[in-house]
Amino acid sequence: MDAPLSRSTVTTPPATVLAWDLPTRVAKWLLAALVGLAFASRYWGDGGLVWHQWNGLAILVVLVFRVLWGLVGGSTARFSRFLRGPGAVLSYGVAMLRGRPPHFLGHNPAGGWMVIALLGVVGAQALTGLFTTDDIAVYAPLTNVVSDETMARASAWHQQIYPILLVLLGLHVAANLAHSFLGGDNLITAMITGRKPRGTFADRAPATPGSVARALGCLVVATAAVFGGIVLAGGNPFP
Repeated sequence: MDAPLSRSTVTTPPATVLAWDLPTRVAKWLLAALVGLAFASRYWGDGGLVWHQWNGLAILVVLVFRVLWGLVGGSTARFSRFLRGPGAVLSYGVAMLRGRPPHFLGHNPAGGWMVIALLGVVGAQALTGLFTTDDIAVYAPLTNVVSDETMARASAWHQQIYPILLVLLGLHVAANLAHSFLGGDNLITAMITGRKPRGTFADRAPATPGSVARALGCLVVATAAVFGGIVLAGGNPFP
C-alpha cells in the first residue's frame, strides 16, 4: 500500500497565470505614452514641431515592432491567436449583453479587432505626419520627395484622422474600465503585471511568453525599417 503524500509533497498551483509577456506590455504602455506625448508636443512643443516629429518616428518604430511581435511574439500577442471571425465577435457581443461573457486570457474577439483598429489609425496618423508641412517652419521627414499637392492632402488627412483616433481611444479606455470594474476581468492590472487570476478561459492558459532576445531583434528590425525606409525614399529621418 502506498504511503500517503505528506503535506510538503502536495503542489499547490499558483493563484495567477501568465497572460501577457513583458515585450507586449512594454509596447502597449510605451505606445500609449507616445500618443499622449504627441498631443502635448503638438500644442506645447517647439515652433518647428521637432519634438513632435521625433515623437511620430518613435510611434512608427513601436508600431512596426508590434506588427512583428504579432507574428513571432508570445502566444497572446500573436494576431493568429486573437483575431476571430464576425460570428465569434457577434457571439461574444450577445454574451456580453446577457451578462455571461466568456473569459479570455488574451484579447476577447471584440478586443482583438479594437487592437487592429487602433494600430491602423495610429499608423495612418503617423504615416501622414511624415509628409506634413505648414509651409512656414514645419517640414516633416518626407516633404522633400513629394509634390505640394501630396503634402497638402497628407496635412489635411493628418488633421482629419485625429478625431477618429480620439473616439477609438475613448472606446478602448471605456471598454477596459468596464471589464475591469464590472466584468470581473481586470484588464488594466493584467496589462501592468502580466498576470490574471487562475480560472477557466476560452483560450489556452497560461500564455507562452516570447523571448526577450527575439523582442530585441524585432526592435532592431523595426528601427531600421523606419529610419532606413525614410532614407531610401530620399527623405531626412532626423528632424
